[in-house]
Amino acid sequence: QVQLVESGGGLVQPGGSLRLSCAGSGFTLDYYGIGWFRQAPGKEREGVSCISSSGGSTYYADSVKGRFTISSDRAENTVYLQMDSLKPEDTAVYYCAAGTGGFTVLEYDYWGQGTQVTVSS
Repeated sequence: QVQLVESGGGLVQPGGSLRLSCAGSGFTLDYYGIGWFRQAPGKEREGVSCISSSGGSTYYADSVKGRFTISSDRAENTVYLQMDSLKPEDTAVYYCAAGTGGFTVLEYDYWGQGTQVTVSS
């Protein structure tokens, strides 16, 4: 059974940092691309970043490019999202997902439960 569990969310001041973790079980990263999405109240879920199944390719939405970094630890079967220089507009529930990769929800088969990130002074 494939499961994804996010952690690391919280409240942070503008300009601060957080590192989100996405721990996978029931599958290995070698066969799935992993994406991070976020959804703010009243808005559609949007792709933030993704990493290929090989781990060799990473992609970022323009809104987070240069501030967020996605990485993977295959020994731990975990994907991380390092978020720096956070802005209030980054406030959302963040989800990780496993699938073929990309920035659309239809490309992913399995989803975590989400973790809240709030950027506020």
